Amino acid sequence: MAIQDTAEQLQQELRQTEEFMALQAAYGAMKQNELAFALFKNFQEMNFSLQQKQMQGQEISEDEIKKAQDLAEKIGNYPEVRTLMEKEQALSHLIDELNKTITGPVQGLYAD
Repeated sequence: MAIQDTAEQLQQELRQTEEFMALQAAYGAMKQNELAFALFKNFQEMNFSLQQKQMQGQEISEDEIKKAQDLAEKIGNYPEVRTLMEKEQALSHLIDELNKTITGPVQGLYAD
């Protein structure tokens, strides 16, 4: 089996994990609250924009940071968003563990 086939199989198995299904359910629940969903989308767009600026070596202004913090605080008031973020964190932990396993040979190579 080619390594890409293994990765595709892992992708399918990831979709069946409790963590992914919980995240999927939390996202669906959040979408039901139109205001929470709109704020969440705005927050995502803002974060993407700020990340792009950073990657391009542009400075992020205090005003932009304040706006992002204010928006983060607003969306944090919605239980649906808090639940989504908890589920994202759980899935991220699983992916981190998988990454450690996958990159184990490389880590071992440099361990000597």
